[in-house]
Amino acid sequence: MNSPVPLRHPATPRKVPGLRAFAVLLNIGTPDAREWQALGEALLVGDEPMDRLVEWMSGASAGGLAITRPMFEQALREGISSVPDAPEPLREFFGRYETAPDWVDWPTIRRAERVFRMGGIDGLYIARDVALLGGYLASGFNKTLIRTGALEKGPAKRFAETLQWALDVTSDEGMRPLGAGYRATMQVRLIHALVRKHVSAQPDWDSAEWGLPINQTDMAATLVGALVSPFLGAMPMGVVPARGDLEAAAHLTRYVGWLIGVRDEWLPTGFRDSVRILYHCMTAITNPDETSAQLAMPMADDPLRWHYPNLAGLRGRIARAQHLSIASLFLGPASMRQLGLPATVPPWYPLARLPVNLVRSALTRLLPGGVERAAIQGRRRQEQFLRTLIGDAPAVIGESARSAA
Repeated sequence: MNSPVPLRHPATPRKVPGLRAFAVLLNIGTPDAREWQALGEALLVGDEPMDRLVEWMSGASAGGLAITRPMFEQALREGISSVPDAPEPLREFFGRYETAPDWVDWPTIRRAERVFRMGGIDGLYIARDVALLGGYLASGFNKTLIRTGALEKGPAKRFAETLQWALDVTSDEGMRPLGAGYRATMQVRLIHALVRKHVSAQPDWDSAEWGLPINQTDMAATLVGALVSPFLGAMPMGVVPARGDLEAAAHLTRYVGWLIGVRDEWLPTGFRDSVRILYHCMTAITNPDETSAQLAMPMADDPLRWHYPNLAGLRGRIARAQHLSIASLFLGPASMRQLGLPATVPPWYPLARLPVNLVRSALTRLLPGGVERAAIQGRRRQEQFLRTLIGDAPAVIGESARSAA
């Protein structure tokens, strides 16, 4: 007998614009009956190791978060051995995650970090305009997001925090234990658990309808969407990665997912498997409602308020049109309408970037030192985009969810 699933889980897989084409190209079908049931059951599953740790951290016997969170933060920065008389729950948790699994291949991780930097800003645009914006079609996830104050904090701040996390994850040696990416990922994991605890305890949270906040299905989709979709979307825009680059990106995604609390069955074993996980998860969670437009419309208009050094009004209007042209191409008219956005916007920006990126990809591979130069220049553009989003103020990971965490 099948285990119960939340009411948000549809009877059959839903259509997923944009991803469907990649699924067909890679010969990925819709989930079978067993996989479909597993996707529904995972909507009720959180992150047991971190949820258990947060329960202890919040408890009176441990002194509450005022006592335990500084210890957690110190363990993140300097390792659990630096915490004097560290309590057993903390030692058990960090003892597990301060050592990478045997399957982690560090040269492949380093390659993935470099490839992400080489993608420059077009990959980030895909992450924003397709993965994040299109993710608002998943109304079950929106229910949690809105309860963390997402509407009040604004889309630039939310995306800037996500972008800062991605920059940390793909920094040089960032995913080594105690590295910038490791710390950022574990910080996100803690915030997820705190939000899960906070939101699920709210009297209006309907677990029978929506499942568990920040559950395994939602986390797997978000993880792969953040780290693999930039490569998927950038390819039609002329960015041509090598096969090994794509496999490296999937390997990085697997390790980041392991650190962030995604279960093994939802961790990709290769690039094709990454697309399969993303596609299958999105067929289960795509269910737009009024919250989709509530979150998407402010995000579409947000470029009008970004921080430009000059000609702010003109550049804001151009940027708004630019990002809508990307979203419209990949999401399609029906999804754009469901998001409360113009149904058809000419894909002028992707078409303009296509020849530029094709030439750049060729030169990067052919010229001596091209790969390293592309990685340096790409990271510079990525950091500039972060400053465009929020100015000179730092992007503090988790700050937009502070009320819930």
